[in-house]
Amino acid sequence: MTTVRRIASDLLKVGDSRLLFRPSPKVAEALTRDDVRALIAQHIIEARPKRGVSRGRARIAHARRKARGAVGRGSKRGAAYAKVPRKRVWINKVRTQRALLKQMADAGRLQKGAYRKVYNMIKGGYFRSRAHILLYLKEKELMSK
Repeated sequence: MTTVRRIASDLLKVGDSRLLFRPSPKVAEALTRDDVRALIAQHIIEARPKRGVSRGRARIAHARRKARGAVGRGSKRGAAYAKVPRKRVWINKVRTQRALLKQMADAGRLQKGAYRKVYNMIKGGYFRSRAHILLYLKEKELMSK
């Protein structure tokens, strides 16, 4: 029987756990590959269909995402820094300010020495926004014409 199972799995190109044997005395009598081929032709030996991967968990996950519903500004709950921590706000602000400063320096719109001074002021949290930096530079006349 183990020989028949091995030959059948080889012929059908499936693992031996996917083989299906219909009750028949011919199975025990089969010795050669031709005997096993004949049993396959008579549908005494068959390959079970492949098992796929269930989409069940994926459907549940999708339903959960849909159930979250409105996640816009009006639906936010909790304290001011519950959704976006202070540190993340700081990082975003500093990065945009430094990017503006670099852009202006590369374009040659800053006077000598202004870059490092303003950079350190950004680091110290002096500026509220990009607009505040531009206002400061205009007031102190640190922008080159």
